[in-house]
Amino acid sequence: MSHKIYQVDAFSKVPFKGNPAAVMVLEQFLPDDLMQAIAMENNLAETAFVVPREKAGHFNLRWFTPTLEADFCGHATLATSHILRTEYGFEPPFHFHVIIGELIVDAKDGLYHMDAPITELEPAEITRAMRRTFKGKISEAYWAHNNLMLVMENPDDIKADDPDMAKILPLSEDGVIITAEGGGYDFISRYFAPKAGIPEDPVTGSAHAASAPYWAGRLGKNTLHAYQASKRGGELFIDVGETRLTISGHAVTFLKGEIAL
Repeated sequence: MSHKIYQVDAFSKVPFKGNPAAVMVLEQFLPDDLMQAIAMENNLAETAFVVPREKAGHFNLRWFTPTLEADFCGHATLATSHILRTEYGFEPPFHFHVIIGELIVDAKDGLYHMDAPITELEPAEITRAMRRTFKGKISEAYWAHNNLMLVMENPDDIKADDPDMAKILPLSEDGVIITAEGGGYDFISRYFAPKAGIPEDPVTGSAHAASAPYWAGRLGKNTLHAYQASKRGGELFIDVGETRLTISGHAVTFLKGEIAL
């Protein structure tokens, strides 16, 4: 049996930038262990599996990293929207029913616009382990569910840092966001999730559900232009509301193929 598979670079206008995600459109979900094995074989940050519902424009969506099923993945949601529109002829907006509730993605002016819930932040203590892990000076720390978010003083330190993954592992149950104002944008960030099999995620939509509201409050503006300063890099355009936000970005198809099972 063969299944079509696509690879999309999300949050980029061109291939080899942004964050790659694999997308499989199915009639029904495959067994969990098989979807996990496919994600491990793909060895991308996420592989998205999407199943259309009876109601037009509505889909069930699940995401798998190489080691586990994810609760929320922004870039793979944009990638899925791109494939549904360009390869299958579905018209947005798309309503994705996922673990965290419902995500809605529309397409306009060459961008995909994802409506998502804001991730609330809780203040955290800055520990010696945090300071020893990152080179830059940490000014604030927060918990964003199971992610740790560290606000740094200098964006150049974020760009230049090369942290030890072994030191990042014990810092949180999920991943670590480091972010700072400036760097040519309203703010920049990086995201590390070695526990999920992702040493550094190139561009992380879900992390911006936490970082963008923080910067909106601090900068006094709700429309933000952000950059994730990984090696591949990626741009995000974000509008922050009271309880939800819109994360927008480009997407480009890199690969079309079939897998044999």
